[in-house]
Amino acid sequence: MADEYFLLVCDDVPHDVVLTDPGLRVMDVVQVVRRLKGLSLWHCKVLVMQVPAVILAGVPKEDAAAAVSALRDAGAQAETREQPEPDFLKH
Repeated sequence: MADEYFLLVCDDVPHDVVLTDPGLRVMDVVQVVRRLKGLSLWHCKVLVMQVPAVILAGVPKEDAAAAVSALRDAGAQAETREQPEPDFLKH
């Protein structure tokens, strides 16, 4: 049987939340990342200090926008990025 790939058409392209700068209130940003990811405080601090860092990957646009808003409210700079199209879909 031949392998076939099917493109599922959906309204929402997966998005990534990328932290670009933790700002001056690093511990506030760490707490937001901890709430978003559910990791330990130590792991979140390491993640925040290694910018640019993908905080959330493959989430719906609304969730990504809410996460970026929470990060910005804590004093960080963050953005959403659409995930690129997989290689096997490119012609």
